[in-house]
Amino acid sequence: MGMERLDKLLAATGRWSRREAKGLIREGRVMVDGIPAGSGEEKADPDCSEILVDGMPLGYQKYTYIMLHKPAGVLTATEDKRQETVLDLLAPELRRQGLSPVGRLDKDTEGLLLLTNDGALAHRLLAPKSHVDKVYYARLDHPLGPGDQAAFAKGITLEDGLVCMPAGLEILGDGREVLVTLHEGKFHQIKRMVASRGAAVCYLKRLSMGALSLDPALGPGEYRPLTEEEVIKIGGNL
Repeated sequence: MGMERLDKLLAATGRWSRREAKGLIREGRVMVDGIPAGSGEEKADPDCSEILVDGMPLGYQKYTYIMLHKPAGVLTATEDKRQETVLDLLAPELRRQGLSPVGRLDKDTEGLLLLTNDGALAHRLLAPKSHVDKVYYARLDHPLGPGDQAAFAKGITLEDGLVCMPAGLEILGDGREVLVTLHEGKFHQIKRMVASRGAAVCYLKRLSMGALSLDPALGPGEYRPLTEEEVIKIGGNL
């Protein structure tokens, strides 16, 4: 990845602030290829040099990718003075890594949310021309049927004039449970599309985004790093 300041490398792990990193270096607790680091301004390439802190490998990685099962009632935002955000659910060392949610889920919607500090990947996934499929499970107060499937497939024009791209609608059971596949992400889009067909969404959960699917082992509020395979699938950087 090239040469970077040592204090920046240590701080990028999220375990220390830049000031704390400088303190570790001054105390002789940071070794680069077996030699005590002289100052925070000293540079090293973590791909080529062995960097140890208190005898343990630094474990530096340029980008972090976190899969979160967003619970209902939490804002998809990096900060808010009044309400809990998705970043508040993470451990302190992750919150210091500059992670941001890729896209958004409404406050009352739960499910898959990707958080990363890889801005280029986030831009690619969110770019309108990418048309990354997003699949949602919804429970409704009234059933939908074949006519609604045809309307979704054709593309719905809402009362305010918003033209929605064609979308997938899979009917489950008696029609009060559905899977919706979107190729875009407008404000409250599924709720508004369903409302245009005479029903209301009682519960909404995102199951997948492109090649990334929500891990069924994660409960609401739980998270884990993406596997190497998942990072490759979504076009991230290892």
